[in-house]
Amino acid sequence: MKKILFAAIALLFSIGTALAQEQMSPEEKEKKLDEYIQKQVERLESSLKLEDWQTFYADSILNHDYRALQEELNSLQEAKVSNADLYTQASDKWAEKIYEAMHGILNEEQWAKYLKQGAAREKKARDKRKTK
Repeated sequence: MKKILFAAIALLFSIGTALAQEQMSPEEKEKKLDEYIQKQVERLESSLKLEDWQTFYADSILNHDYRALQEELNSLQEAKVSNADLYTQASDKWAEKIYEAMHGILNEEQWAKYLKQGAAREKKARDKRKTK
């Protein structure tokens, strides 16, 4: 459970890329994304002991940002972009938005747990990639 958020952020790019590359119908992609988001919200809720209002906001944040990432990855794929760095930049952009939004809804104790569960490592990795 300690690596839930680390896994969520790491999977942000991989699930988006997988969904963009798979030959699925739009309905199948939507269903798969919905299931993934629901699992992530449930994990956040249990590991961080979120209140109802926080769960609502976490669900809203993840739904919006994962879907926006998916749209961006789809547009890159449709444009036949083969530069992996552009996909990574898109993933990092949306992971950063999730990071910032979660900071706004979590209390100090929850935020500390969130960071320990991998968010701090991912933030550091994003910052390092950004400086390159």
